[in-house]
Amino acid sequence: MRDSIKNLPLYQKAEEIYETLKIITALFPDDNDYLQHLKMNLLEDIMVIQAKISGAEAIKLYDIKMENAAIIRKAARDIMVSGNNLEMFGFTDSKYYKLIRNLIEEFRILFVDWVAKFNPKHFIVDEWGLFNPPGISTDYVQRDDEFNFLDEDEDDEF
Repeated sequence: MRDSIKNLPLYQKAEEIYETLKIITALFPDDNDYLQHLKMNLLEDIMVIQAKISGAEAIKLYDIKMENAAIIRKAARDIMVSGNNLEMFGFTDSKYYKLIRNLIEEFRILFVDWVAKFNPKHFIVDEWGLFNPPGISTDYVQRDDEFNFLDEDEDDEF
């Protein structure tokens, strides 16, 4: 399963973002506490993205996939906006951050396609109401036959 995740275009783009972030953040001055803190945050965000892609791929449940997708979206947006103040905080090579913004946009397009493939029929009602499939309320009572997806591919973990 790990190899199949690493072959996903979305995961590969996240890897590309990670490698590019490592190169750019290596240019941050060591004596600039703000930029060093930002470096840790940026690298953490991209690692969260990779972990959440893996988590979403490892499970069938729609609500968990959507929860992971929401976390990925937040982390990607944080990476995108983190470049706004680089020059103000002493990073003279902030022009390179445009590479990250371009990669995040490419990632976003792949992300939209990836999320569209989540199967909304593979759900257990989310009592919090955030990640139910369209048309499913928190008080929806599921029928036994709606759990049939749990019997498919019994080797899959979730």
